[in-house]
This record gives sequence, structure tokens and C-alpha cells, in this order.
Amino acid sequence: MKTAYGEIRPFVTKDGSEIRELMHPSVHGVRHQSLAEAVVAPGMTARLHRHGQSEEIYHITAGTGLMMLGGEDFPVAPGDTVLIPPGTPHGIRNTGVEPLRILCSCAPPYSDDDTELL
Repeated sequence: MKTAYGEIRPFVTKDGSEIRELMHPSVHGVRHQSLAEAVVAPGMTARLHRHGQSEEIYHITAGTGLMMLGGEDFPVAPGDTVLIPPGTPHGIRNTGVEPLRILCSCAPPYSDDDTELL
């Protein structure tokens, strides 16, 4: 199974970030995880939220931001990777002048139903 970035339509999630589902069970052959790219525009914030079931990994590919994770705030930049355990409040703010791009891996796969805004 292969996907082409230019053929994947972005959508906005509950937290306000723009998402492209690069691999997701609802569309592709993957069964136990999902991989997406999130884009947070300069000056914008992906709202604080948590997932009851999904463990998430964020890998920053471009831009700079401030990660809010379980009561801690810390800067993130390209090459940084963050583990987000299930049930942990998290959000991210773009602190730079270019789009903040994040690869997001979720297991079990991302679902709006598993997203609680805080």
C-alpha cells in the first residue's frame, strides 16, 4: 500500500489543527495504527485535549513550537519526538513564522470519538 501526499485531502480536527491521514484503517490497509501529518499555522494553537485509548507519538519535521504535555510546557523543533501516553492532556502552539509540521502516529488509530477537548 502506498499513498501520495498530494492526493490526500486535509481536514480540521477537534483541536483545530489541519490533518492529512497518510495511513488510516478507514481508508488504507493498515489495521492497528494511523500516521498523519498535522500542520499548525504560525501563531495558532492545537487546543488542549486528550485521547482515552490512543498512545500518540509526535515527530516535529518543520517549524518551532511550544508543547503542552501533562502540565509541562517545553519548546520543540525539527527532529524532536514526543511520546503522549493515553489520557495525557496535550496541545501545541506554533511559536515560529513558518507552519509547524508534525508527523503523528497513533495506536490504536486516531478517532475523533477518542478525542476529548479540555
